[in-house]
Order: sequence, then C-alpha cells, then structure tokens
Amino acid sequence: MRISAVLRSLVPILAISATPLLRAQFQPPTQEELSMTADPKAPGAAAVYLNIDEVSDDQLHYYSLYVRIKVLQDKGKDLATIEVPYLRGESKINDIKGRTIHPDGTIIPLTVKSSDLLIFKSGDAQLNRKVFTLPDVEVGSILEYRYQIDYDEYIYSSPTWEIQRPYFVHQSHYKFTPFKAFLHGSQNQTSNRLADEHGNNVNTLIWWPILPPDARVETDATGRYSIDITDIPPAPDEEWMPPVESLIYKVVFYYKNASSPTNFWIDESKFWSKDVDHFAEPTKTIRSAVAGLIAPADSDLEKARKLYKAVQDLDNTDFSRAKEKAELKQLGLRPSKRAEDTLAQKSGSSNDIALLYLAMLRAAGLTAYDLKVVDREKGTFIPGYLNFRQLTDDLVILNSGGKDILLDPGEKMCPFQTLSWRHSSAGGVREGSGGNQFATSAIQAYTANSLLRVGDLNLDGHGAVTGDIRFVMTGQQALRWRQDALRYDLDEIKHRFDRWLQAMAPEGVELHIDHFLGLDNPESNLMATVKVQGTLGAATSRRLLIPGFFFDSTGHVPFVNQSRRMQPVDMHYGEQITDQLVYHLPAGLAVESAPQDTKVAWEGHAALVAKSKTESGQVTVVRQLSRVFTMAKPDEYQDLRAFYQKVAAADQQQLVLTTSAAAKGN
Repeated sequence: MRISAVLRSLVPILAISATPLLRAQFQPPTQEELSMTADPKAPGAAAVYLNIDEVSDDQLHYYSLYVRIKVLQDKGKDLATIEVPYLRGESKINDIKGRTIHPDGTIIPLTVKSSDLLIFKSGDAQLNRKVFTLPDVEVGSILEYRYQIDYDEYIYSSPTWEIQRPYFVHQSHYKFTPFKAFLHGSQNQTSNRLADEHGNNVNTLIWWPILPPDARVETDATGRYSIDITDIPPAPDEEWMPPVESLIYKVVFYYKNASSPTNFWIDESKFWSKDVDHFAEPTKTIRSAVAGLIAPADSDLEKARKLYKAVQDLDNTDFSRAKEKAELKQLGLRPSKRAEDTLAQKSGSSNDIALLYLAMLRAAGLTAYDLKVVDREKGTFIPGYLNFRQLTDDLVILNSGGKDILLDPGEKMCPFQTLSWRHSSAGGVREGSGGNQFATSAIQAYTANSLLRVGDLNLDGHGAVTGDIRFVMTGQQALRWRQDALRYDLDEIKHRFDRWLQAMAPEGVELHIDHFLGLDNPESNLMATVKVQGTLGAATSRRLLIPGFFFDSTGHVPFVNQSRRMQPVDMHYGEQITDQLVYHLPAGLAVESAPQDTKVAWEGHAALVAKSKTESGQVTVVRQLSRVFTMAKPDEYQDLRAFYQKVAAADQQQLVLTTSAAAKGN
C-alpha cells in the first residue's frame, strides 16, 4: 500500500479541513438551547459550537463529521456555509445532510444540492471542495449538519484533530481507528503494509498533541484512539501573535518509519540532503554559465554577489506564472528537475532559484550549503512534530574564511546578505561539513530595517498645511513594496501606498504618493516623495494647537488597551523609525510651547527619543522609535505594555502656537 508524494501532501489537507462525520441521526435540541440568546461561558460570542463529533477510520476508509452550532449574533450566520475539501477520484463525499432549527422549534431541512468547485490540480491529483449553505438562518438558529468522506483503500488519513475552533466549543468527541496493521493483535494477521514516499515500510503510528493540561488522548484495548473534551475556549486571537496554527489545541496523527524522533530527523535529513545535492549538482552547463559571470581575481564575496544578482534577475514564478508543460515543450525545455533546467528556462520557483544559486556557488569553487527552514508567516519549527514538510523554504549558507554568510536568493527583490523576515530567526535543518543538523537562521539587526520620514510642512494661521515628506526605506518595508510592484501595475501600487499613508496621517490631512525612486533596484534605498495637504490641528481665537508628532498623533499604538496577554508577541522584525519634520510658520505666529525632550526606554528591548527645536519662523520636531526585539514571551508582556503606554502618552504632546496679538496680550 503506497501513496504518492503529491497525495501524501494533500491527504493532510483533507484530514485537517474536513473533520469526520458520525453515522448518526440528528439529535433534538433542548429547550435551553432553543431559547439561548447569549452564552455565559462565552460572553459576547457571535456563535458557539454545541457539539462536534469527529470520526476517522482507516479500516473502513471513511472520515466523518457531525456538528451543531448556536447562532447568537449576525456574524455567527457566516458558519451556515460549509466547505469540505476532498481528493477527486481518490475520495467521495457522501451523505451530506443539514438543517436549520429556529428558536420556536421550526425545522428547515437542507434541500439545495452542494456545489463542487476546483481548488487546484497537480498532475493527476485534483483537490476539490463541496460547498453547501444551510437554509433560512437567523440569529437564534441552531445549525446542524453532517457529512462523510469515503476514500480509496490505498489512502490512509492519519487525521489532525482540530480541538480549538474560532468559537467556544461545549462538547466534542474525536475517534480514530488506525490502519489494521497498527491495531493491537493484528500486526501479524495481515499482509497489507504501508510504505512511505521512500519505499520504506511504515512501522510506527505517532501522535503529537497540543492540549489543555487536563486533557489526554485515550487508547482502548484494541488500539483505537479517542478524546472527549468540554468547554474549549475559542482559538487565540491576539494582536501581533505567532501563526495561530502553532498555538491551537490539536492532535496530529501520522504513520512513520521511525524508531524515535532523533532517528526520524537523521533519516529524513539524509533523504533531503541527497535530493538537494542531486538538484544542485554543478554540471558542465552550470560551470560554463558561472565562468561567464565571475572573474578569477574576484574575492569569494564578489563572486557570491555577482552570482546572486544573476539568479535574482531570473523570472521567479512565485511572483509571476509558472510555464505549463505544453509551453515548455513548445520552447524545447523540460520541467525543472535539476538546477540546470531552471537555468535553461531562465525561470523557476523561489526554491528552484535558491538551489540554482547553491549549484552556481559550488561551480565557482565556493563552499556552500542548503538550509531548509519554516516560513515564519505560517508557523514555527517544532522538532517534536515529525513531519519534514513543515520546512518549506530554502536558504543558502556561504562559508568563506570560516564564517557562515546566510543568503536568501529565492526571495525576489531581497538585497544581498539580507533575509526576508519570514526567514530570519526561523528554525530548520542545514547541511554542513560535519553532517546535517538542526539550525536557526540569524535574527536581523533592527538597524537593517529602517524607515526615515523627512518633511517640510508649511502652516498658515488657521492650521492649513501643505508640503512634502520624503520616505526612505531599507529592509523589510522596502522589500514589501518592491515585491508588491511585481504583482501590480504602478497605478495600483500608488493606490495601495496611499492607503498605507492615510492610516498614519493625522485627522484632516491627506497624504498622496507623488513618485518612487529605486522601486526596481533592491540594492538601493527605496524612496517615495509624498504630498501633504489638509488642516492640521485646531484653531481658536488665540491659539493654534498642532499635533507635536505628525505621524503618531492618531493614537494607534499597539498593546495599550490589552491588559492581559496569553500568547507570545511576534512583531516579525526589529526596526528603527525616524521622523524629522520642520514646521514653517507664517508671520504673526509664535511658539508658546513645543513637545518636550523625551526619552522612554524598555532596557535592552526598545527606546523612544524625541526632541524639538524652535528657531525664527520654524519648529523642528525629531522622533525616533527603535525596537530591538522581535519576540516577547507572555511573562514579559507587562513590561512591553508599560513601554508602549509611555510612548502613547508622549505622542500626545502638542505644538501650541499663538498669534502675535495674543502673545502681547499675555
């Protein structure tokens, strides 16, 4: 019994997204459920799950789900639409049934046939989804539905139980019957065997849990697994939180050929490294191309830089479109199975380009290795979760003079020796002279990610403001806008930039991009000239009150209003934001008071420094926020919050101007 690599990657999607269904009749609602208008266990919730019953059976090859939901607010009505992913041709959805029960007990059955939509197709594998919507849903309704997925006998589910959902769950039951060779007493009673993608017999069923302290997976005498759990809080949803998939309560089952986690990672990393070295072999074709790009007298770093530019100039199909097989055939090309294919096509995925760069470094006689990491935007690396596919992105390690230099050639528009934040502080597995081992990519220096805003603003006596502000970006903000420019035309980029600007603009002021410089050159600073127009502050008969800090007067400071924190803080990357704005004053206006010099620090983590200077006819205000940290643990939250509260208070200072007559009257 063997399953292809493509199907193995799709089956977990099936297991994660389409929880299983009990072969059961609908249950009658209680009077308490019908009359419920709010849930004391979930104050303010738009809906709650009353029951979730999920069963998967690798003996009978089915996967089923039974769900009951109480709708408490309008937003909860969104749960009436259900999507069920499945592998077309390899599995079939049967027995879709549903109904809506109104608070008075009226029952409206599901009668409309479900839609069948394509998600994607890869070779012979096709992932579809069935979509159905329960009828006549209103606030107070109970939604009830069930379905079953039957799959072919050579596919096994190894399910993921998603214990935590977007809303509070009152009662849930999960059950898994594994492939019969893994049931107690049946190991030697069947000739059927599972094999992994390497052709090795699978000998172990492992589960990896993230559960509340009082919950545990039970195993009965035959080897079936189950869990019953009640009063499950909704999935965490806090500001600047790591990817929720790394945090929610769940149990992941998988069949493996491994005697221990250590042996698993040793064996899997060997297969991975062998595939990397095969793909990135410095063939004659690659050596010839490299010889035309570098000079013998170049230093290691100069060679690496020239080759980096060469692969960055290729068409990265993660930002454009991959060629279909027919197109490649018409061009006399073949699908990318090796680095020289990527070179011949002058295009490839981010990982294809990264491995081509690895091959070119090796062809240049340099020592270089692959580092496979998790994408931090999607999750965190968990060695205890025995699934190599959690590592998705290839980086390249250049070793020169005994020093490792980490490079991100597959990240389009990423400058040399810079990493996307998604790849910094990311865990994974690396090659090396001493063998393969766990590794974590370096954290980025906060100074590498900078935003400088320098402006000249002209005020009149009523607070009207005009002028220009120059934005200068390095690091992650520059990378973001350059990558967006690959996906959209210039007009759309300007529109998106304007929306970003308006979110930071003071009330009554409009900011509009005039032009960019360096948008297509990742090795330069990205600059944007912004036009300013509107009314800044408030005028009285005697005074003009202006926000002391132009960009930070809106009050949008993170964490200030959140008193408690349950999850870690992940702010993606450290950065430094510097503002230097000059207010030019008209004749007749004088400065009564300006923002005081301020220094706020969270020692070793972040600092705010602000200064103002008054001269004849103008006021200069400088503000710099330096955030060194990227991650913070929940037990550090109160210190973090205290810092941002002080920042928010400092940012409310005003520039107070008076007319000359008012000044004389005082």
